[in-house]
Amino acid sequence: MARQKIALFGGTFDPIHLGHTQVAEAAAEQIEAEEVVFIPAKCSPLKGFFPRASDDDRLRMIELAIQGGKGFSASDCELRRAAPSYTIDTVKRFQQEYGEETSIYWLLGADSVNDLVLWHRIDELIDACHLAVMVRGGYEAPSFGKHLAALGPDRVEKLRRDVIRTPSIPISSTEIRERLAAGRDVRRMLCPEVWRYICERGLYKRD
Repeated sequence: MARQKIALFGGTFDPIHLGHTQVAEAAAEQIEAEEVVFIPAKCSPLKGFFPRASDDDRLRMIELAIQGGKGFSASDCELRRAAPSYTIDTVKRFQQEYGEETSIYWLLGADSVNDLVLWHRIDELIDACHLAVMVRGGYEAPSFGKHLAALGPDRVEKLRRDVIRTPSIPISSTEIRERLAAGRDVRRMLCPEVWRYICERGLYKRD
């Protein structure tokens, strides 16, 4: 019997936009994942700064963006965990919840590959799950060769096997925040419910 597969999609989602949901759909299709769990982070240990929107607002925007999406759900597990919150702890939590018969995939952008060796307990993380590096259409797959000495050939080969292709969608949360602060329109970048929520709450306005 085939193993169940779930994909965990972590990020600040400040705010979540159409690019996030569309690449999640594409990734789930390639992985054949039964579920994609969106997991907003309180603060990335590597980025070192907090999101603009509150934890509650970001979680609510995710819930609005994914409502009706087949196999999409949201988890506040990292928001409730004391900082710093590490990916390995989240993966182990879901592995315990779903059981050993479930394969866990962690979705991450190709721009994160350069910093992989800085991730907390990265060796253990690669062994515990599939780090599915999402490569946008039209771009070359990242080189993992630079991590050969630190991670070893078996883990590097596993990373290469788990590379997946996703659509190239030129939207970023940074651009959305900047446009909102300048009073410019961002409706084409967000699902309508998220757009309305941002307007109602007055999020991302210039201080």
